[in-house]
Amino acid sequence: MIQVEAINNSNSDLKQREALFKQLAIDADKPHVFLSTCNRLEVYWGEGEAPEHLARHLFRVASGLESSLLGERAIQGQIKQAYAEALEKYKLSSSLNRLFQMAMHTGKRARSETRISEGAVSHSQVTVDILRAMNVDLENRIVALLGVNNLTEDILKYLTARSARNVFISNRSYHRAFALAEAYGASAIRFDERQQLLEQSDVIISATSAPHTVVTKDDLTAEKERFVFDLAFPRDVEEGVGELPNVKLYNLEDIERFAQANLQERAGEVERVEQIIEEELSKYYQWQNYALKS
Repeated sequence: MIQVEAINNSNSDLKQREALFKQLAIDADKPHVFLSTCNRLEVYWGEGEAPEHLARHLFRVASGLESSLLGERAIQGQIKQAYAEALEKYKLSSSLNRLFQMAMHTGKRARSETRISEGAVSHSQVTVDILRAMNVDLENRIVALLGVNNLTEDILKYLTARSARNVFISNRSYHRAFALAEAYGASAIRFDERQQLLEQSDVIISATSAPHTVVTKDDLTAEKERFVFDLAFPRDVEEGVGELPNVKLYNLEDIERFAQANLQERAGEVERVEQIIEEELSKYYQWQNYALKS
């Protein structure tokens, strides 16, 4: 039977997810699909039948209905990447293969046949929107980006479009940081040299995959006004950073609360997406009944 172990925004808050993350054990030798995003860690494995609640959950995730930012597009690519990485490492069961293929198809239908993602926000967009709402002069501020991934690249695109001129990227792989910086006219800093960058930056945006904090209270001087965005899970920034008198710290939950006002317009599309999900679930179970029981 197909099984799942999940830690996500629907069953735990940020602190709880971090605590559960440390307990999550993944058997690297067992074929599985590991979906890791800002809001969820989900591991799918097994063969044979997929329980209805499991299949419906994955189809809803792929369609953006289980995201903190309703209808966000990033999850579709994240599922595709997780599935592709699993295919490279393992020989997945036919039922697990079909489940993910149909989940991705369902997500594609949801976005092409409804307005669920029309005007949808992402964590990267909201981060830049907060800076704009706070009247941060990006053109004349020093911005530090920690981590190289789709999220930080999206942020870099938005910053560049809003005339940010002093953007510095730091990553454990300097080669990746340099390549991204060169593509957008930014500068790269070696990760073990980030201390000086943190001290000088007016805006710090961190989204690494490190299992521990990479920005601590001791890294920053108390006098300088700063906006710090922690977009990582587990968190990159020590909670104490938010206690500094001139620092405004935003974590994932803060960013999602800021975005809620933009979601009401798309709420009416949920029913149509749910209809698509039920249609695709019916097709999946038709296949399952034929392929696994014949």
